[in-house]
Amino acid sequence: MTRDKVKKIAYWIVTLWLAFSMVSSGIFQLFRLPGGHEFIIRDLGYPSYFLTILGIWKFLGVAALLVPKFPLVKEWAYAGFFFVATGALFSHLASRSSVADIVPCVLLVILTVASWMLRPASRRLVP
Repeated sequence: MTRDKVKKIAYWIVTLWLAFSMVSSGIFQLFRLPGGHEFIIRDLGYPSYFLTILGIWKFLGVAALLVPKFPLVKEWAYAGFFFVATGALFSHLASRSSVADIVPCVLLVILTVASWMLRPASRRLVP
């Protein structure tokens, strides 16, 4: 198998994992499902409308990453995912959350950066 093929497979594995993570967390936030929003409102102190904003933007970001073309929109989606993941990470650190709550945030940061770094030339702003 060629290096480019391995890189493309790795890109899709990481990107689909990132997309699944963002969609599933977006569903919990947007629809206020049990276990998905209480912590953010109660322990981290964010207002409930913030969850609606996060949920909608996560869905739009996933659509931007998965739809072909539109490289500028993809760059914005990656930036948004990076801001969401690092914001969550630092919110958990500031509130002295447990390691179990911090690890998923670190994983989202890693997935976002890995997907961005592995993306093929056709999905880059400047190939």
